[in-house]
Amino acid sequence: MSRKLDALLRRLARQLAPDELSFEPAVIAAHAGDKWFASSPPDAVALPREAESVAKVLRFAHEHRIPVTPRGAGHGYVGGCVPVKGGLVLSLARMKRIKEVHPGDFVAVVEPGVVTSTLQAAVERRGLFYPPDPASRGDSTIGGNIVTNAGGPRCLKYGVTRDYVLGVEVALAGGSLVRLGSRTHKNKTGFDLARLFVGSEGLLGVVTEATLKLLPLPPFRAALAAGFSSARDAARAIRAIFAAGFLPCALEVADAFTLAAAQKRTGSRRLAGCEAHLITELDGQERSVRGELRTVERVIRQYAPRFVERAFGAAECEAIWQLRREFSYALRDTGLTKLNEDIAVPRSRLEDLFAFAARLQRRHGLPVACFGHAGDGNIHVNVMVDFDQPGARERSEAALDELFAQVLAWGGVVTGEHGIGLAKKRWWPQAVAAEARALHQRIKRALDPRGILNPGKFV
Repeated sequence: MSRKLDALLRRLARQLAPDELSFEPAVIAAHAGDKWFASSPPDAVALPREAESVAKVLRFAHEHRIPVTPRGAGHGYVGGCVPVKGGLVLSLARMKRIKEVHPGDFVAVVEPGVVTSTLQAAVERRGLFYPPDPASRGDSTIGGNIVTNAGGPRCLKYGVTRDYVLGVEVALAGGSLVRLGSRTHKNKTGFDLARLFVGSEGLLGVVTEATLKLLPLPPFRAALAAGFSSARDAARAIRAIFAAGFLPCALEVADAFTLAAAQKRTGSRRLAGCEAHLITELDGQERSVRGELRTVERVIRQYAPRFVERAFGAAECEAIWQLRREFSYALRDTGLTKLNEDIAVPRSRLEDLFAFAARLQRRHGLPVACFGHAGDGNIHVNVMVDFDQPGARERSEAALDELFAQVLAWGGVVTGEHGIGLAKKRWWPQAVAAEARALHQRIKRALDPRGILNPGKFV
């Protein structure tokens, strides 16, 4: 850090509460990266407790052109909160109050540092439901969910984070606080500016409060887990479920490599010989859910599953989902580096995607593990790499180039949940047309004219 920057940050520290700006090496190291590979230490970490302190930090940074990288819980997978230009990390972790849960209005008002599962538990105690369920919901925060537009298995039926953001308070780059949206479930007053900040990856402003839509809590859940002898059979079963008129709460699929790793980790005998695995969950009123589950099971059995396991009620459903939660850990157990690519393809391309992943594996000599949200085409394609092998890095990059090119040719996208961050920056020009990239730049310049917010990323 230069003397000038050090002097500026020391001056900022005097304008904040005594513990709201840290120069401690351990704190700086803890805020240097997320769950991706890149790491770059900031010069200091701001830890505000109030929106006014966030605004004060941004106002100072804007005036003196100090880079600011906003940060939630740091559980992203694309390096989105890596402070590649140094300066300040602005952590929202201390702003973790649930300000209001209103059963009559079906809204919750929360600060950005509230952990997703904490909010879900709080509203469910009131008979309410906040559906977005990223895999990291026990660690990730609402603010991070908003700026990445987080999804999860339940987004098939209920939608992603964007669909639950009614209003936000945002600290803009110049240090002003602005309230956008409302607490009503319908609002067509001007542009939908509140949702402009959803999925913005910390490039446009800092969310300091969110008003979120809630739903009535479905009183009953039931699920089926089925193993198949081929990915083709699983894909056909998925299409048949939709064709029969069902919209499950969640519909998750996994391939043979993932299942072999999960079998080794969990010791599950049922997974032996399975080339694909499908989890289907329904929710609603108990009587109707039980009846619908029987019909869905009949649909699935037309495709000769190796087994079908039923679950009724929350406890039994969670036991089935526990296997799904082991998939990422099981792949890490292989000792290979997991390049987790959260591509999304049109639903009709699901079978093509699994076949393409098998060809990709053969061509590049790298294992490819696919699992994820089959119902909406958002599959996590994990290229598994041993970087100690000669040429492994080059082969993995070639495999990713080929994967993204094919996904885009099908009308898909290079990221369905995680965002661009640093990990997908290389493919940003390929994924988005020049005119759309220019529009991103114009919006960025309008809201952050000095480019202080999360610099070094895709815009």
